[in-house]
Amino acid sequence: MSLTIATWNINSVRLRQNLLAELQTALTPDIICLQETKVPDELFPEHLAGQLGMPHLLRRGQKSYNGVAILSRLPLTLAEDTPDWCNKSDCRHLSAHVALPGAPLTLHNFYVPAGGDIPDRSQNEKFAHKLDFLAEVTAHFAKYPPARAVLVGDLNIAPLEHDVWSHKQLLDVVSHTPIEVAALSAWQQTGWVDAVRHFVPSSQKLYTWWSYRNRDWAASHRGRRLDHVWVTPDLVPALRAHHILRAGRSWPQPSDHVPVSVTLAL
Repeated sequence: MSLTIATWNINSVRLRQNLLAELQTALTPDIICLQETKVPDELFPEHLAGQLGMPHLLRRGQKSYNGVAILSRLPLTLAEDTPDWCNKSDCRHLSAHVALPGAPLTLHNFYVPAGGDIPDRSQNEKFAHKLDFLAEVTAHFAKYPPARAVLVGDLNIAPLEHDVWSHKQLLDVVSHTPIEVAALSAWQQTGWVDAVRHFVPSSQKLYTWWSYRNRDWAASHRGRRLDHVWVTPDLVPALRAHHILRAGRSWPQPSDHVPVSVTLAL
């Protein structure tokens, strides 16, 4: 069967819930993973699942900040044993087992801390938290190597030279600093393959985020690739297509991130 998984930092699911229909029309996903839903579980707009033809819903949210959710056409089982990263209970990770013919697939939906503005752990608690978060998830997956799994989300790091508009100018900017790139690489090396770069050479510019600060984001085109899809090596032969929905940055009241999808033949 063909399985399309989309990921999107929606930056408030209640504010932008109507845009999910645009995402569905453009990408026809079987599963949608959302980050920065910014809503406690009891206030999550559950009707969205039915409207989108995705009756299976898992969410982990809190008021005003963070929050992740998975909407699916296929049955989901919550993975109950995921760690409380950095003991903060800040709703940055949701994992589920997706029912598929043959064997289930494990799906991880992550929202990595942004890290603030100063790339120095001694001066910036948010940056220290980001590095600690990355270290914890890396140690976890090193201890429990993934298999038949997909990891998606806003990982808040643009790791490659052409994942940013200017490698040289952003080397000391949070999201592209060498220490963050090394941390993300160490995490990826626990058993993951960059599914989008499987299709797009590393020599090609590729972005998923454009700042709200740019009055004309399309003209300036100063983007970063902060949103990722990773798969375990056993799923690489199943990769069939990817899509970065750049048009989503021009939707009414858009998120500063755009949806990203990957399709597998399973």
